[in-house]
Amino acid sequence: MKKFLSLLLLILPLTSFTQTENPNLDTALVRKLGADDYGMKSYMFVVLKSGENTTEPKESQQKLFMGHLANINRLAKEGKLVVAGPFGKNENDFRGLFILNVTTLEEAEALLETDPAIKADLLRAEIYPWYGSAALPQYLDDADKIWKVKP
Repeated sequence: MKKFLSLLLLILPLTSFTQTENPNLDTALVRKLGADDYGMKSYMFVVLKSGENTTEPKESQQKLFMGHLANINRLAKEGKLVVAGPFGKNENDFRGLFILNVTTLEEAEALLETDPAIKADLLRAEIYPWYGSAALPQYLDDADKIWKVKP
């Protein structure tokens, strides 16, 4: 055991705590995606909760939520929305989430103002700065190739 520890102590300084260059680095992709040195970037993470409007007629709610879905698709095509989806039933009143491909609260708010369900106060948004993989938007190309039925 002592020999192993001695060998480990000899090797550790040579292998640990050193930065390595990525041999697969694609600088054009780095620029395209806006990645930092760690392959990351800033986004805005949005939690959608139930809004205050609880008296909207059912038919009107359906139209507003169809507009909500159309807006999601538009923002995704523009590259401004990289993740969207609903939550299951939960105690926190979380209805859905967005990850917006913008870096400021003002940009996020402007995009959210285009959502009919948010404008009608059927949904309300909480916005948080979020730091994640700059490659996240890349999955959108494949996401449009795997659905069978459009909602």
